[in-house]
Amino acid sequence: MSWIRTIAPALAVLAAAPLGAQPPANPAPATLLAENPDELQLQDAASVVRIDELRRQGALGGKLFGTAGGDPAMNGLYTYLAFFVSPAEGWRVFEIGDFLTYRIVSETPGRVLLEVRENVMNGAGEIGERSRRIALSWTAGANRTPPESVRLTPGLR
Repeated sequence: MSWIRTIAPALAVLAAAPLGAQPPANPAPATLLAENPDELQLQDAASVVRIDELRRQGALGGKLFGTAGGDPAMNGLYTYLAFFVSPAEGWRVFEIGDFLTYRIVSETPGRVLLEVRENVMNGAGEIGERSRRIALSWTAGANRTPPESVRLTPGLR
């Protein structure tokens, strides 16, 4: 990785200091170069603007996350639910929707209730805003493996 090469001189100075010694007062600045986005898939990662870890799913885990993009005048928080499968397979990701924002109202094993705010356009072409609730529910696979599908139920109160 290029960032390791760019900070190596500063790290060498710190490593040469006796254990417990104070670091140099003014270490030399390091010049950072951009990573190769194709190599590390950083373009998608850089779009992530929100992550909410699900805490009541036991060993299954899971997270909600949002990426920024699209038309900034109409929503733009692409929202997903993801469960980690394995190091070899990565994440199983489900697209939930495109909102202004979301809030987790409640979470129980196999279910999350969200309140979402979103832009809507009326018949006159004017952009307005509304809030609504949606429920996400799923059943874990055998041995608490991630679900194959997620049910989205809109319009809940």
